[in-house]
Amino acid sequence: QVQLIESGGGLVQAGGSLRLSCAASTRTFGTYVMAWFRQAPGKEREFVATISQGGRNTYYTDSVKGRFTISRDNAKNTMYLQMNGLKPEDTAVYSCAARISSFWTTKKDPNDYDYWGQGTQVTVSS
Repeated sequence: QVQLIESGGGLVQAGGSLRLSCAASTRTFGTYVMAWFRQAPGKEREFVATISQGGRNTYYTDSVKGRFTISRDNAKNTMYLQMNGLKPEDTAVYSCAARISSFWTTKKDPNDYDYWGQGTQVTVSS
């Protein structure tokens, strides 16, 4: 069982920045494909970004390309999401997820992920 704990959310004005962190409880963190999802009120959970086990490969949803950067530090068992140029439409609960896989593929369906954090609220005011 892998526990994931997000932190770093908060309230920020449009155009501002936040850095989310996702700390994992497993020593085998480097074997998991990781991802960020978000869910706004009244909407379905939405894929944001994913990163390969070693961190070399990343993939983003179109709406955050050029503004968000996903990264990971396997020595610290932690994944990050640097969010710049935030917009009110980025307001959501952001959750990290882990997927068991022996190779890299881009999976955007939440059902493909095995472990989830509780989420952290990001609110962007206009």
